[in-house]
Amino acid sequence: MAEEFKIPDSKRSKKKRYEILLQQIESLLENERDVIANMSNIASVLKTTFNFLWVGFYIVKGKQLVLGPFQGPVACTRIEEGKGVCGTAWQNKTSVVVPDVSKFAGHIACCSESKSEIVIPGILKKKVIFVLDIDSSALNTFDEVDRFNLEHIVSNLLKYSDF
Repeated sequence: MAEEFKIPDSKRSKKKRYEILLQQIESLLENERDVIANMSNIASVLKTTFNFLWVGFYIVKGKQLVLGPFQGPVACTRIEEGKGVCGTAWQNKTSVVVPDVSKFAGHIACCSESKSEIVIPGILKKKVIFVLDIDSSALNTFDEVDRFNLEHIVSNLLKYSDF
Protein backbone atom coordinates (compact mmCIF):
# COMPACT_ATOMS: atom_id res chain seq x y z
CA MET A 1 0.00 0.00 0.00
CA ALA A 2 1.17 3.55 -0.66
CA GLU A 3 2.68 5.15 2.43
CA GLU A 4 1.29 8.54 1.56
CA PHE A 5 -1.28 9.72 -0.96
CA LYS A 6 -0.73 13.17 -2.45
CA ILE A 7 -3.72 14.91 -3.97
CA PRO A 8 -2.63 16.60 -7.21
CA ASP A 9 -2.87 20.40 -7.14
CA SER A 10 -6.18 21.58 -8.60
CA LYS A 11 -4.30 24.22 -10.60
CA ARG A 12 -2.84 21.48 -12.78
CA SER A 13 -4.68 20.40 -15.92
CA LYS A 14 -7.17 17.58 -15.61
CA LYS A 15 -4.93 15.40 -17.77
CA LYS A 16 -1.92 16.02 -15.52
CA ARG A 17 -3.94 15.31 -12.35
CA TYR A 18 -5.03 11.99 -13.83
CA GLU A 19 -1.42 11.13 -14.75
CA ILE A 20 -0.36 11.67 -11.14
CA LEU A 21 -3.40 9.77 -9.83
CA LEU A 22 -2.91 6.75 -12.06
CA GLN A 23 0.51 6.05 -10.57
CA GLN A 24 -0.72 6.48 -7.02
CA ILE A 25 -3.86 4.40 -7.54
CA GLU A 26 -1.78 1.60 -9.02
CA SER A 27 0.42 1.59 -5.92
CA LEU A 28 -2.71 1.48 -3.72
CA LEU A 29 -4.01 -1.52 -5.66
CA GLU A 30 -0.90 -3.58 -6.34
CA ASN A 31 -0.61 -5.03 -2.83
CA GLU A 32 -4.31 -5.33 -2.02
CA ARG A 33 -6.53 -7.99 -3.63
CA ASP A 34 -9.80 -7.21 -1.82
CA VAL A 35 -12.18 -5.62 -4.33
CA ILE A 36 -14.27 -3.75 -1.73
CA ALA A 37 -11.18 -2.18 -0.17
CA ASN A 38 -9.90 -1.20 -3.61
CA MET A 39 -13.24 0.22 -4.76
CA SER A 40 -13.47 2.21 -1.53
CA ASN A 41 -10.04 3.77 -1.98
CA ILE A 42 -10.66 4.57 -5.65
CA ALA A 43 -13.97 6.29 -4.82
CA SER A 44 -12.28 8.33 -2.10
CA VAL A 45 -9.32 9.33 -4.26
CA LEU A 46 -11.48 10.44 -7.20
CA LYS A 47 -13.96 12.34 -5.01
CA THR A 48 -11.18 14.10 -3.10
CA THR A 49 -9.09 14.97 -6.14
CA PHE A 50 -11.82 16.27 -8.42
CA ASN A 51 -14.50 17.25 -5.88
CA PHE A 52 -17.14 15.35 -7.86
CA LEU A 53 -20.64 15.25 -6.39
CA TRP A 54 -20.75 11.45 -6.21
CA VAL A 55 -18.27 8.68 -6.98
CA GLY A 56 -19.05 5.03 -6.49
CA PHE A 57 -19.52 1.53 -7.73
CA TYR A 58 -22.51 -0.62 -8.51
CA ILE A 59 -21.88 -4.37 -8.51
CA VAL A 60 -23.76 -6.77 -10.77
CA LYS A 61 -25.80 -9.19 -8.66
CA GLY A 62 -28.15 -11.30 -10.71
CA LYS A 63 -30.26 -9.01 -12.87
CA GLN A 64 -29.50 -5.82 -10.94
CA LEU A 65 -26.73 -3.41 -10.14
CA VAL A 66 -26.42 -3.17 -6.37
CA LEU A 67 -24.84 -0.22 -4.61
CA GLY A 68 -21.23 -0.79 -3.58
CA PRO A 69 -18.57 1.48 -2.06
CA PHE A 70 -19.16 5.17 -2.70
CA GLN A 71 -18.45 8.74 -1.60
CA GLY A 72 -21.16 11.41 -1.69
CA PRO A 73 -24.88 11.80 -1.01
CA VAL A 74 -27.21 8.85 -0.42
CA ALA A 75 -27.62 6.85 -3.63
CA CYS A 76 -30.05 4.54 -5.38
CA THR A 77 -29.58 1.05 -3.96
CA ARG A 78 -30.57 -1.07 -6.99
CA ILE A 79 -30.67 -0.39 -10.72
CA GLU A 80 -32.13 -2.64 -13.40
CA GLU A 81 -30.18 -3.53 -16.54
CA GLY A 82 -30.85 -0.96 -19.26
CA LYS A 83 -32.24 1.61 -16.81
CA GLY A 84 -30.59 5.00 -16.32
CA VAL A 85 -27.00 5.75 -17.25
CA CYS A 86 -25.56 2.90 -15.14
CA GLY A 87 -27.96 0.30 -16.50
CA THR A 88 -27.31 1.50 -20.05
CA ALA A 89 -23.52 1.21 -19.65
CA TRP A 90 -24.05 -2.30 -18.23
CA GLN A 91 -26.40 -3.39 -21.02
CA ASN A 92 -24.24 -1.94 -23.83
CA LYS A 93 -20.90 -2.91 -22.24
CA THR A 94 -19.51 0.52 -23.00
CA SER A 95 -18.64 3.75 -21.22
CA VAL A 96 -21.33 6.41 -21.26
CA VAL A 97 -20.64 10.15 -20.97
CA VAL A 98 -23.69 12.34 -20.33
CA PRO A 99 -23.07 16.11 -20.54
CA ASP A 100 -26.58 16.97 -19.29
CA VAL A 101 -28.52 14.29 -17.39
CA SER A 102 -31.81 16.14 -17.96
CA LYS A 103 -31.47 15.25 -21.66
CA PHE A 104 -30.76 11.55 -21.06
CA ALA A 105 -33.95 9.57 -21.63
CA GLY A 106 -34.70 7.47 -18.58
CA HIS A 107 -32.15 9.12 -16.30
CA ILE A 108 -32.56 7.97 -12.71
CA ALA A 109 -32.34 11.01 -10.44
CA CYS A 110 -30.82 9.61 -7.26
CA CYS A 111 -29.67 13.13 -6.35
CA SER A 112 -31.29 16.28 -7.70
CA GLU A 113 -27.91 18.05 -7.68
CA SER A 114 -26.52 15.79 -10.41
CA LYS A 115 -26.12 17.62 -13.73
CA SER A 116 -23.65 15.43 -15.67
CA GLU A 117 -22.47 11.85 -15.36
CA ILE A 118 -19.98 9.29 -16.58
CA VAL A 119 -20.23 5.52 -16.16
CA ILE A 120 -17.43 3.05 -16.89
CA PRO A 121 -18.21 -0.69 -16.94
CA GLY A 122 -15.80 -3.20 -15.44
CA ILE A 123 -15.75 -6.11 -17.89
CA LEU A 124 -14.21 -9.49 -17.09
CA LYS A 125 -14.44 -12.41 -19.52
CA LYS A 126 -16.91 -10.45 -21.68
CA LYS A 127 -19.28 -9.88 -18.72
CA VAL A 128 -19.88 -6.62 -16.90
CA ILE A 129 -19.28 -7.29 -13.21
CA PHE A 130 -19.52 -3.71 -11.92
CA VAL A 131 -19.77 -0.11 -13.07
CA LEU A 132 -17.92 2.97 -11.84
CA ASP A 133 -20.42 5.84 -11.68
CA ILE A 134 -19.44 9.49 -11.25
CA ASP A 135 -21.82 12.44 -11.02
CA SER A 136 -21.04 16.14 -11.14
CA SER A 137 -23.10 19.09 -9.96
CA ALA A 138 -22.00 21.00 -13.10
CA LEU A 139 -23.02 20.48 -16.71
CA ASN A 140 -20.49 19.18 -19.26
CA THR A 141 -17.97 18.04 -16.65
CA PHE A 142 -16.81 14.86 -18.35
CA ASP A 143 -14.93 14.44 -21.60
CA GLU A 144 -12.56 12.05 -23.38
CA VAL A 145 -9.78 12.79 -20.87
CA ASP A 146 -12.03 11.51 -18.08
CA ARG A 147 -13.28 8.54 -20.09
CA PHE A 148 -9.77 7.42 -21.09
CA ASN A 149 -8.29 7.76 -17.61
CA LEU A 150 -11.26 6.29 -15.75
CA GLU A 151 -11.23 3.30 -18.10
CA HIS A 152 -7.55 2.87 -17.20
CA ILE A 153 -8.39 3.02 -13.48
CA VAL A 154 -11.15 0.41 -13.94
CA SER A 155 -8.71 -1.77 -15.89
CA ASN A 156 -6.24 -1.61 -12.99
CA LEU A 157 -9.00 -2.45 -10.51
CA LEU A 158 -9.80 -5.55 -12.56
CA LYS A 159 -6.12 -6.45 -12.84
CA TYR A 160 -5.27 -6.17 -9.14
CA SER A 161 -8.47 -7.30 -7.40
CA ASP A 162 -9.90 -10.76 -6.81
CA PHE A 163 -13.24 -11.25 -8.55
